Amino acid sequence: MRVVVGVCTVELLIPSMGSLKGKRQVVKSLISRLQNKFKVSVAEVDENDKWQKAIIGIAAVSNEANHATRVLQSVVNYIDRETASQLLDYSIEIL
Repeated sequence: MRVVVGVCTVELLIPSMGSLKGKRQVVKSLISRLQNKFKVSVAEVDENDKWQKAIIGIAAVSNEANHATRVLQSVVNYIDRETASQLLDYSIEIL
């Protein structure tokens, strides 16, 4: 049996945000949508105290590296297209 874990880190800019409360609402909404749509694990992992910046971590488990990569790339594409935040950078790693 083979277990493959894909890990993605996404750096976001939320330019219209003026408070931590507002940022947390945006990030929580994004996390919920990603979990529901892609069945991945998601959490805010850094920049927790900055109003306009967020770093989220995303994990996908599969039995094939290509599948995990495709899922994470789909997540990144969704974030880039469908959210009010601006995608600054991302990285995908397969373990």
